Amino acid sequence: MGGEGMKTGFLKRGLLILLTLLLCTGCGLFGGGGENFPYEPDTPAPAPHDGVFVSEHGSMRFDGDGKHITVDFDEELAEWCALPAGEQEGTYVFLSGNLPPHGSMPVRYDVAHELEITVGEQTVVIQLGIAAEDGRTASSGMGIVTPERIPLLFSGELLFSVEFLKDGE
Repeated sequence: MGGEGMKTGFLKRGLLILLTLLLCTGCGLFGGGGENFPYEPDTPAPAPHDGVFVSEHGSMRFDGDGKHITVDFDEELAEWCALPAGEQEGTYVFLSGNLPPHGSMPVRYDVAHELEITVGEQTVVIQLGIAAEDGRTASSGMGIVTPERIPLLFSGELLFSVEFLKDGE
């Protein structure tokens, strides 16, 4: 490729990148929000969950240290999660979801796609998201997990969610 062709190629790529950045900025992808919520790049992570989060299938109590959790799931949710039913103490970490080439990596909860819970020797990874009413699609990723809400996403015949909401708010 001659010098003129290379210049044209670089110019086209540069314009495409600039146009993409302008569109993203205009859509609010890089701005807005306060108190670091929803997620803003290069800002401190939000405080870890603290307190009890409840759903129709049980509860999760977070110690506020970003590591320890007590889950108390009914039989149905325990089966969906592949964890023992009843009150169980363990640890947790929010994960990115599969990011090639490294797979799931620990991330702050406001951008997480998965929740890993370890109880004893058993570790499970649970999808995070909110199933649509049709059960065929779901929302996941930025802003799905908040300081007041942790939605677990499951698939059976259709997608469905179990939302844990902070108790007392």
